[in-house]
Amino acid sequence: MFEKLRIKEHMEVTNFEGQHLGTVDDVQDDKIKLTRSDSKDDMHHYMPLDSVDRVDDNRVYLKQDATIPVGLAS
Repeated sequence: MFEKLRIKEHMEVTNFEGQHLGTVDDVQDDKIKLTRSDSKDDMHHYMPLDSVDRVDDNRVYLKQDATIPVGLAS
């Protein structure tokens, strides 16, 4: 299990294979807020902390079965 405090603003968020999905804007309660600049619809999207597999090398890796919001660029 990772520590929520290790997730910082501007960290890259990737799928389980390491493909870029977004950039951390903030951590709010039990969700990661992603920047609008990485979305197709110019909106903030949120990923639940339960979807995080690990934090490594300034990247947040999501679990293989994580649900990716539709508006995120992939």
